[in-house]
Amino acid sequence: MRRVKAVIAYDGASFYGFQRQKETKETITSSIEEALKSIGIEDNIRGSGRTDKGVHASNQIIDFRVPPFWRDLDRLKEVLNRKLDSIYFKHISYIDDSFHSRFLAKKRVYRYIFKTTPLSIFEKRYISYYPKFNLLSLQNSLKLFEGRHDFSYFLKKGSTTHTNIRTIYRAYYRRYRNYYIIYFEADGFLRSQVRLMVDFSMQVAKGKLSLENQKEQLELKNRYSSTLSPSNGLYLARVIY
Repeated sequence: MRRVKAVIAYDGASFYGFQRQKETKETITSSIEEALKSIGIEDNIRGSGRTDKGVHASNQIIDFRVPPFWRDLDRLKEVLNRKLDSIYFKHISYIDDSFHSRFLAKKRVYRYIFKTTPLSIFEKRYISYYPKFNLLSLQNSLKLFEGRHDFSYFLKKGSTTHTNIRTIYRAYYRRYRNYYIIYFEADGFLRSQVRLMVDFSMQVAKGKLSLENQKEQLELKNRYSSTLSPSNGLYLARVIY
């Protein structure tokens, strides 16, 4: 058995998240493992991170072990892509057995895409909608997230972690035609943290919350909002090792 690393993309609207669940097989992990099992690969996959229900990925990293008869990894990729719907294997390569998709990841990048105009029927699964807002306020709010913080007030309730401290290296937005794209680059993210931060920044950008409110929530002095941005606009964009 040799370990391989795979870069995959998926349409999260078709699944109940990345992580395996007892209640349903409609998850990224279960779907991939079922496809692997059907071609003689009996191994559990490991992912660089878990995405929530409805969240997409353009470059998720997974690893698993393959038996000797699957030497042709290009062929393996083709077979898996024929078997899977809404999940696409972009690349598969051999990796040292010590590799771990999650524990060796140094940085993760998420992007959030939205528009200020009504969405077409073809965009609703992949783009979010927020009414017009102040761009400078959005920029200032995103900048405030940068640095090392305890994000206990930007964490979905019911989560259990060793520590809620994370370092955000960059938080910014770009505009492409009629689309606005928010980027977060960090050493890791808590459950639903990105969606909580996006919605908080958008409330600041619309004048419903202030930068002072944001500072107080970051400093764990007060919680002003625990609203999640819609999942359809969020993508795991890159994992850096």
